Amino acid sequence: MGLNFKGGARWSYSGFNRFRTKLAGQVGITLDKMQGFGGKNSWDFETDDIIPLLHHSGCGGELTVKECKKVWPRLKELIEDWGSDNYDKINALRLIEGMKGAIKNSKPLRF
Repeated sequence: MGLNFKGGARWSYSGFNRFRTKLAGQVGITLDKMQGFGGKNSWDFETDDIIPLLHHSGCGGELTVKECKKVWPRLKELIEDWGSDNYDKINALRLIEGMKGAIKNSKPLRF
């Protein structure tokens, strides 16, 4: 069981949480202090372009075309220095391709 994104990216639920926790840390957010992750901090004041991916259900849903347009360039930037054999980077690159496909087709990215 886990999350499967169009484009071939896939994580276990715990793996996706680990991935988002790492991304959040890179932009100065402690994920477990945020609403929806056991904390009380509001997302209302967070403005980084990666936020739609971080502040999203970890068990399914979709990212809109508008969200994909914001998220994929920022995601690419954040994972740039991760090792080429890093499981999360490999899947993040697949996720980026899925987002680009969603944009091209004017359809949300479902997972």
